[in-house]
Amino acid sequence: MKEKKPATPLLRQFYEIKAQYPGSLLLYRVGDFYETFGEDAITASKVLGIVLTRRASGKGKFIEMAGVPHHALESYLPKLVQAGYKVAVCDQLEDPKLTKKLVKRGVTELVTPGVAYNDTILKQNEHNYLAAVSFEGKSAGVALLDISTGTFKVAEGSLEYIENLLSGSAPKEILVERSYCDGFRKRFGNIAYISPLDEWAFVFESCHKKLCNHFSINSLKGFGIENMPLGIKAAGAILFYMEITHHHSLGHVSSISRIDEGDFVWIDKFTFRNLEIFTPLAGVEGVSLLETIDRCNSPMGARRLREWLAMPIKDISELTLRYDTISAFQADEMMLEKVRSRIGDIGDLERIISKASAGKLLPREALQLSRGLDAIAEIRKLLLSSSNPVFSSCIEQLDACRELSRAISTQILPDTAAQIGKGDVIARGVSEELDSLHDVLSHSKEILLDIQQREKERTGIPSLRISYNNVFGYFLEVRNTHKDRVPPEWIRKQTLVSAERYITPELKQYEEKILGAEEKILALETDIYGALLASIQAQVGIIQRNASAVARLDVLAGFARLALDNHYCRPQVDDSLEIDITDGRHPVIETRMAPGEEYVPNDLQLCNDSQQIIILTGPNMSGKSAFLRQTALIVLMAQIGSFVPAKGAKIGIVDKIFTRVGASDNISRGESTFMVEMLETATILNNLSQRSLVLLDEIGRGTSTYDGMSIAWAIVEYLHGSPKKAKTLFATHYHELNDLEDLHERVFNYHISVRESDGKIIFLRKLCRGGVAHSFGIHVARLAGMPDDVVKRAEARLAELEAESGNGSAATFSRKPKKSARPTPDKGVQLTLYQLDDPLLLEIKEELQNIDINQMSPLDAFDTIRRLKKKIGL
Repeated sequence: MKEKKPATPLLRQFYEIKAQYPGSLLLYRVGDFYETFGEDAITASKVLGIVLTRRASGKGKFIEMAGVPHHALESYLPKLVQAGYKVAVCDQLEDPKLTKKLVKRGVTELVTPGVAYNDTILKQNEHNYLAAVSFEGKSAGVALLDISTGTFKVAEGSLEYIENLLSGSAPKEILVERSYCDGFRKRFGNIAYISPLDEWAFVFESCHKKLCNHFSINSLKGFGIENMPLGIKAAGAILFYMEITHHHSLGHVSSISRIDEGDFVWIDKFTFRNLEIFTPLAGVEGVSLLETIDRCNSPMGARRLREWLAMPIKDISELTLRYDTISAFQADEMMLEKVRSRIGDIGDLERIISKASAGKLLPREALQLSRGLDAIAEIRKLLLSSSNPVFSSCIEQLDACRELSRAISTQILPDTAAQIGKGDVIARGVSEELDSLHDVLSHSKEILLDIQQREKERTGIPSLRISYNNVFGYFLEVRNTHKDRVPPEWIRKQTLVSAERYITPELKQYEEKILGAEEKILALETDIYGALLASIQAQVGIIQRNASAVARLDVLAGFARLALDNHYCRPQVDDSLEIDITDGRHPVIETRMAPGEEYVPNDLQLCNDSQQIIILTGPNMSGKSAFLRQTALIVLMAQIGSFVPAKGAKIGIVDKIFTRVGASDNISRGESTFMVEMLETATILNNLSQRSLVLLDEIGRGTSTYDGMSIAWAIVEYLHGSPKKAKTLFATHYHELNDLEDLHERVFNYHISVRESDGKIIFLRKLCRGGVAHSFGIHVARLAGMPDDVVKRAEARLAELEAESGNGSAATFSRKPKKSARPTPDKGVQLTLYQLDDPLLLEIKEELQNIDINQMSPLDAFDTIRRLKKKIGL
């Protein structure tokens, strides 16, 4: 809503400044308060729960107003940002006492969801990424900056790859060229707060120059990103946005790293969700993999662990180094616990040094920096005491900066004030001038008491006392009963109902001395602290290296503790195409078992050239989905460098993990459960690789039985016939799929076993060879508390259906020998469900082959189906 131009100078200034920051809520400093007006006041009142008032806006009109005390800004600001608002903080740029005109004001900081240093806005264990995306055709570049840690990354690739990166990094805000905003939301959804930028911020030449100027270099080759034009545009846009938001002190953003798609395991958003890597599907009642395996003792380590989970690696030498470090810690458990304890003393070194670089470091944070550096010295000493060479690299990176640590601890008081500029920050012995000023203040009380006692005796006024207020400074107060004894040289300043207040030349002289000392102390402390801050800023690079080394050490020490506590084994990773797991367990479920109940472990063998596809059947609730997830999580944990929940594990490096587990829909995009299922499955089949691990659970159940079974059958044949031979676990209720074992040499049937006794079922949860043809759905319905009448009627109807089909067996197992003659594709992949001899069907087939399903909207798909049905007369 457009607001009318106000008449008062203060409100005119407010709206002039606000117009420079469209889309932002303006906190406008007026005296001791940050005020909001008009629509901003209404918003602030609702979000912050503060009183909405109004003030005159001229010509008998009023305007809404709401404000917060300036000293409480750090408490209220996070609430606005977390509610999704950009907040422009507008401060007074001159002392109101020194001007008779309207105070000059200006925005000193623009705080957004992706640009923040405030600890109450940031999540301690997560990066707070600001992302920028630059598009060109079907490719894009992305840059990620966490200003609170200085982490700056850039990548480039297909839209699918960029979507995977955004899913894993979970940015809080994304910068997009204004003309692409609608297309971005259509392609990626509302995954974060979107901030549109004008086209000029994404021009390659200016972005390249911006990056070179920031890093004081002539070429970006040293960072390995020179040949990434879209990535450069995205990274440059982020730096332009830093200027727009008034974040000019970026010394801690000292490098930019390249994310190479080939270095990491492909994990799409569906897999992140289905494997519950970061967020449990059950909400607050569930537990994620991250929560289960996080044993980090520092925020830096927790953030590094999250990074590793988002981007598992394929580098066997780096994985081996991580395993070696865990083994070294396990071999010396006493050292492990000492190192973990000292890591817990370090604090958030990354964010502390970033604040120092930006000039936002508080005195207490400086003291924590000193304590953290001391803890690093202890950690280095502990690692040096070990004879294991695996710690050598870490030892080289750790530098305790002893001189800096001593300077901080000797110059800042142990019980320092929270903020500089209020006194009680700098310790005695740092500055002689400061010490002498403190002496003046410490003796001022004694001097004032001496004056008070002397004047009492001289005047004979027993109740005389010296007091102070901001209006008159120090004064002598005399009750009316004694005012006739006041000496003539005293100067009356105020008359009260029962007393008079006076000043004397001597009292004013001491007042000037005392107040002058206070002002000089504040100024001197500010100067000394500024010099100390400059010495900290000079060590930013060294301290960042310390933080990175500690983060890595924290994760690996946490992995060692995790493995010891839960009896994990060291996996063997290699270049083979096999996965061989002995007594594997689900890392999350086994920690949630009831007391006395043990998780049933299972073996698994998969290999591209032999047992490529496992058709997994079994009853509802038997543990099929858990087994699928368990396999993926063991592989994932191995490829972040962790030991795994198994007795033994040999993992041939996996480059893509795909999952299609569970039912969901996307109503906002007009997509049904079945459509979502098909879209996710299509994404998997269109992105297969030789090293992919594919997990499919109940494909086809969102449609009619025969349609679903036909689709599931065709998918298995496609996976088997594909030259990629991707390793696949396929859980299904369609027992007809067991016949595929007899038709295709690399398809094998397994089931999760149960025992039926007295009409009841016992879940054994053991993986066994062969397929099962009974889902025990009615038994599960009874366990769920279904009314007896419904259960009995279902049993009767089942018996009727089985009699009609000639299948009287409640449970049969298929262990037929494999047929020698198998249909194999001549070229590429050939589906064998239908024979298309009819010319009309051949025409339809050709049309279907020319459709790019990934580029179709649901509405386009329905229109195509309607047209094809009409063509064949349906």
